[in-house]
Amino acid sequence: MRDPGLQPARTRLAWRRTTLSCTVAAVLAVKTVLHGGTDPLGIVAAALCLAVWLGFLGVAHRRITGLARDEAAPARLSRRAATTAALCTVALAVSAAALVV
Repeated sequence: MRDPGLQPARTRLAWRRTTLSCTVAAVLAVKTVLHGGTDPLGIVAAALCLAVWLGFLGVAHRRITGLARDEAAPARLSRRAATTAALCTVALAVSAAALVV
């Protein structure tokens, strides 16, 4: 039998930290748009940030609950979920940077 130690707990915490970081970026993007006025491009970028945040939130939630459910032998992260999480993170960073610039 495999003894995973604290690795699943650390992985859950890492997903939660990343989710919190994405949440902060999305909130700051919306705040930037609301503070700067109603520029159509800014509204589109903020909407994109929120959509990407929701996508990442879905992937992270599935992963966190999967790790909590089966700590003895957590399932591997699928290639699709990993790709989605990576693309959401990059898209959120690019959208937030576009709002700042």
